[in-house]
Amino acid sequence: MMLFTEALTFMIDLHSHSTISDGLLSPSALVQHAFSRGIKVLSLTDHDDVDGLKEADSESKLLGMHLIHGVEISVTWKKSTIHIVGLNVDSRNKTLLEGLASIREGRFERAKQMAASLDGVGIKGSLEGALKYAKSGILGRTHFARFLVEAGHAKDVKTVFKNYLVKGKPGFVEHTWTNLESALSWIRQSGGIAAIAHPARYDLGKNNLLAFLNEFKELGGEGIEVISGSHTTEQSLKFARIAAEFEFLASIGSDYHGPGISYREMGSLPKLPETCVPIWKNWNEVNALLN
Repeated sequence: MMLFTEALTFMIDLHSHSTISDGLLSPSALVQHAFSRGIKVLSLTDHDDVDGLKEADSESKLLGMHLIHGVEISVTWKKSTIHIVGLNVDSRNKTLLEGLASIREGRFERAKQMAASLDGVGIKGSLEGALKYAKSGILGRTHFARFLVEAGHAKDVKTVFKNYLVKGKPGFVEHTWTNLESALSWIRQSGGIAAIAHPARYDLGKNNLLAFLNEFKELGGEGIEVISGSHTTEQSLKFARIAAEFEFLASIGSDYHGPGISYREMGSLPKLPETCVPIWKNWNEVNALLN
């Protein structure tokens, strides 16, 4: 039986989103919400963008919290989309900024194709509708999902992803993101540490999963989200064992996007198994705040 670490993990959340990508809350409002939920250390990890970090940083200082500068990078690996979280990145690093900009350009092209697909089944105006929700201009599937709910095509966002925007359904577009090597290089060159986001959500199969984990490690990847808002207890225990096997540092994150569209509320995640080495093990400022 695998025991769990002390409750300080409730005070740390290393995966969240704001309106800069596909979250519902502005960066400052997200920080305020995290604070209200007992979070002392938060990472804002918007998709392929770091523009919200300055605002979030200012708000976190006012509240006495510690903000970890982060980003979630979209990667294509053997035709599968995988997300890599970069933590403690330098958000001013030129290599990182140029790489993220290239991904965002691809995002908008994909969005136009998604809109064309929906148009083909009689759902008109989806691009404009999605843009209304994308306050930063970065378009993702969640923005289209919110439009589809508003237009009466589904009762909620979760239902959207059963009937639209997924493989074999209207609105789905195959897209090639950046490659794993580039994503890890950008994170490392910006002084950050790379962690695999919500690993249980990738349908890779046993052999491909092992191949991916090995490649990730060989390219300098060091962490994995053992605890995620979308993980079951069994999945968390599985990836705790994998973390130990590959000597990965263990991360924890709610993947919070806002009320009504999140897997779990901030501050309600289970704790890291005690066999795990926390990704913040050597973050002195963070440990001082948590202890």
